[in-house]
Amino acid sequence: MALGTERATTPYGRNSMAPRSERLSVTEKVGYGLGDAAANFIWQTMITFQLAFYTDAFGITAASAGFLFLVVRVYDAVFDPLMGVIADRTNTRWGKFRPWVLWTAVPFGVIAFLAFTTPNLSPSGKLMYAYVTYILLMTVYSANNLPYSALSGVMTGDAVERTSLSSYRMLFAMLAQFVVQVLALPMVVRFGHGDQALGYRVTIGIFSALAVVLFVITFATTRERVKPDPKQKSSIKQDFRELTSNGPWKAMFALTVILFITLALRGGVMVYFFKYYVKREDLFSWFNGIGTSATIIGLLLSKPIAERIGKKPLFVYGLIGTVVFTAAFILLPASNPSLIITVGALQQFAYGFTIPLLWAMMADVADFSEWKNHRRATAVIFSAIIFGLKAGLGLGGALGGKLLDWYGYVPNVAQSEHVLLGIRLTASVYPAIGFALCAACLVFYRIDKATELEMSAELTERRATFVTPLPTAP
Repeated sequence: MALGTERATTPYGRNSMAPRSERLSVTEKVGYGLGDAAANFIWQTMITFQLAFYTDAFGITAASAGFLFLVVRVYDAVFDPLMGVIADRTNTRWGKFRPWVLWTAVPFGVIAFLAFTTPNLSPSGKLMYAYVTYILLMTVYSANNLPYSALSGVMTGDAVERTSLSSYRMLFAMLAQFVVQVLALPMVVRFGHGDQALGYRVTIGIFSALAVVLFVITFATTRERVKPDPKQKSSIKQDFRELTSNGPWKAMFALTVILFITLALRGGVMVYFFKYYVKREDLFSWFNGIGTSATIIGLLLSKPIAERIGKKPLFVYGLIGTVVFTAAFILLPASNPSLIITVGALQQFAYGFTIPLLWAMMADVADFSEWKNHRRATAVIFSAIIFGLKAGLGLGGALGGKLLDWYGYVPNVAQSEHVLLGIRLTASVYPAIGFALCAACLVFYRIDKATELEMSAELTERRATFVTPLPTAP
């Protein structure tokens, strides 16, 4: 038995070697989770309201906004692997990934504020301003969130602790999402006094300031424990060669691209669904608030159920439920908003099971690569997955804007039946197809419960041979 370990019974009913040093306190899990809350105060505002902000407040067309999303997010997706290489090769007394959370905190907040500011410029000047601020925002987001995500892979090597850590992360992300989706529109109205541009500026200013504070807390409360072998040679070419031969990574990459195309497509259109189809924009915050509450319930149940049946089966079941309830939206009458909110809550409950699993499985993919190749490149693994996330968001945002334009959407007027049909299909049938394709991707993900245990035990023994004392906490 390696020094500093003890035999512990896992939720899978088998014994594994669980190093005491890799068990995480509640304080550290909460501190880590606050980092995703910070990012989501800005991220959820972007996902939920940016298309509506650009078309109805900033003053550019849906087609221009959609093309902007595609160009900037594809650029950002290309930047992610470069950021992964940089993060993996960062070496400070604080670790590889924690420093980036601190270094990017203030820039992230400032640039987010600028991105939701409407300048007094010509239409072409506004479009140029939107491109510059959005490029900067997505760049600093990558420099912050990619190391933050990779941090979960090095805080502990224990698979069960990682699932718990991911659950804390997603819980706080959902709480931030709840705040944004319930309060953002009322805040825009209250602070804008009829001026949407002013309302958005003040609202994102408040969210950005809060995000900066939470990022600092995350930096102060977390630690990095899983270290690569000091004898490991740095090779960018080998990092990416091993990535492309990693079967579980390829499955997760495809799933991530499709999933975030789907989320961006549906997320961007729901405000239009309530504004023009239901004709009760005031209910959009209720829809989001109740839906997010249902998501949190699903998220909290995800860990204990995953411990019983495994991450992959639960992911599949959650996606199947999401498909059913998403597709049902095409049948819902505008005259029954209570039914719409109820079905939305059921859809969010089913989807909630999948949220922590995505990030926990990414960390497992990094372990799988180390297990097979005897080399660790945590940030490159995460960056390549987040590449798919960003590309998916770009494609989904562009597709959403394109569909609105194709169906003939005109801002702030009553919409034709053809436009309303397009909005309804984009809120139901189209994303249901996307979620079904995500479930199909998991057929090719080969890391099951037994493999997790085998990897964890073998990697623990390997790391015990090159563990060095942790630096004194700052």
